[in-house]
Amino acid sequence: MSVEEFDVVVAGGGPGGSTVAALVALQGHRVLVLEKEVFPRYQIGESLLPSTVHGVCRLLGVADELANAGFPVKRGGTFRWGARPEPWTFSFAVSPRITGSTSFAYQVERSRFDEILLNNAKRKGAVVREGCTVTGVLEAEGRVTGVHYTDPGGDRHEVSAKFVIDASGNKSRLYSTVGGTRNYSEFFRSLALFGYFSGGKRLPAPYSGNILSVAFDSGWFWYIPLSDTLTSVGAVVRREDAEKIQGDQEKALNALIAECPMISDYLSGAQRITAGKYGEIRVRKDYSYHQTVFWRPGMILVGDAACFVDPVFSSGVHLATYSGLLAARSINSVLAGDVDEKTALTEFEARYRREYGVFYEFLTSFYQMNVNEESYFWQAKKVTNNQHTEIESFVDLVGGVSSGEAALTPSDRILERSAEFAEAVDRMAGADDGSMVPLYKSHVIRQAMQEGGQVQMTAALGEDAEPETPLFPGGLVTSPDGMKWLPHHPA
Repeated sequence: MSVEEFDVVVAGGGPGGSTVAALVALQGHRVLVLEKEVFPRYQIGESLLPSTVHGVCRLLGVADELANAGFPVKRGGTFRWGARPEPWTFSFAVSPRITGSTSFAYQVERSRFDEILLNNAKRKGAVVREGCTVTGVLEAEGRVTGVHYTDPGGDRHEVSAKFVIDASGNKSRLYSTVGGTRNYSEFFRSLALFGYFSGGKRLPAPYSGNILSVAFDSGWFWYIPLSDTLTSVGAVVRREDAEKIQGDQEKALNALIAECPMISDYLSGAQRITAGKYGEIRVRKDYSYHQTVFWRPGMILVGDAACFVDPVFSSGVHLATYSGLLAARSINSVLAGDVDEKTALTEFEARYRREYGVFYEFLTSFYQMNVNEESYFWQAKKVTNNQHTEIESFVDLVGGVSSGEAALTPSDRILERSAEFAEAVDRMAGADDGSMVPLYKSHVIRQAMQEGGQVQMTAALGEDAEPETPLFPGGLVTSPDGMKWLPHHPA
């Protein structure tokens, strides 16, 4: 068997894999992407954040293509959540880093969005092979040195590489190769039942493209407009309530919709799609987890292969593309001889863990602010009533990475910030001028916006962007073009 040679092999052609492949190929390195499916293919996770659209996608060179694709414009999120009986809206324009022309994202059909990113990786020089399944890694002297895979005809191949990227998603068969364990969150241990509808109502302009998240007794619904007529609708329930989604899934979804007056109203004139790629009612479970190790010599986990957190704030594609960007910076720096592998990948893991931790804390705060004491779902989501220590152990893990970042304080701080966030929502909703300043001043929103705003500034301004300081003591900074890490030399 002949063995091909590349600088980087990427397992998985989704947003994380396509991002790292394109950004490494742009630096002139030889990149191979192996994707087990043939695009376009169905994928859940249709709601984007501005830092993906105006940060990572601008660095990739596809921002204009996305703008011309006709995807619904998402200016923020609308929520029937917390103590207020009426919906309230959070706008991306709340952040001074992303105001003006970049204070929006898109709702996307993932089959189209993912294909745009994968085709872009091809244009940037990556070799892409679809219908190819990576079956394992090659190792030598404690280092991952390549992969073996099967092609569409079932023939087996080997490829050697200086780096292997596992971007093959939550069902990855490779992630365990890096060592460590996959820890599932007890706090977010839930199930989602979802389908697609034609003809659903829309929020009033200018927020008709917003994601709508609605809490109800058994959990919460997402309602995502994918076009003028197509809507993704899903109900999230506790794992202990699995019986609500067992049996006839059509009846189960209809019963949950009937429990939620707002979603019932929005779907009153709609029909569920029953044919084609959107015709199936699907279930996803245990979708909040993190790996205890994100890399080993020669191999890096990006996207869902490393971690995933509850989708209330649409962080899935953000975390996938952001981790792809971080991995590309690390690889480009090592292959250029600018930074050693351990330093570069320690920076990668520290930043990715921090971003995951920020969203984890934000989401626990978000769940905590719901005051429906009559509901078993919401009562069980209260941090004060959760007897597990997973949250405490996770934040200790985030704080204990080699970057030296100060440890996050566990549940007492989460309670404090939940109350702060809820108060900010009330002040914002009560403001006569519609001001969102109180919301932006809340710690969890500022923290969630911080790194995404920096990525956007780097993508938009390059050399003219504000000088970056290390995210961690003794850490690295981003090069002006956003493609590498550089040692920090204070003025």
